[in-house]
Amino acid sequence: MTKINVNGVDHEVAATPDTPLLYVLRNDLAMNGAKFGCGMGQCGACTVLLDGRPVFSCVLPLASVGNRTVRTVEGLGTLALPGPLQKAFIDRQAVQCGYCIAGMIVRAQALLEQVKNPDEATIREHMKPNLCRCGTHMRILQAIRDVAASGSLYRAEVGDGHE
Repeated sequence: MTKINVNGVDHEVAATPDTPLLYVLRNDLAMNGAKFGCGMGQCGACTVLLDGRPVFSCVLPLASVGNRTVRTVEGLGTLALPGPLQKAFIDRQAVQCGYCIAGMIVRAQALLEQVKNPDEATIREHMKPNLCRCGTHMRILQAIRDVAASGSLYRAEVGDGHE
């Protein structure tokens, strides 16, 4: 059994050390937000946060997680109470097929937790590894800009004692 902390909860899983984190999340923990896209760490559909940094969970073996914390899109909000980025993506209709969106939101979350008010170039560079085949990039970028401008993500983090 391997211990893993996901979204603030400790879990024990019976996966082998070389099992990709994505498989553990989806198959063992029934967290289906992160998607299997390319399986090579090139599309970003499987993006999760590992100690606050975006990683491709399809190519990250469970053994590499160690004692670090994993955060998935499920840990950023709920259907009833979406997080600021999730709400902005809904408000801006940034979702078409929805396949890439969890990874997009998670990657944007990492940026806005690290950079209080990123400029356009910083947002675009940070989001580059994640692909949207439906072409909603402009709405995705606008949703990220909305949250950055509102400071809502930053205020939530500060209010939670993560200054």
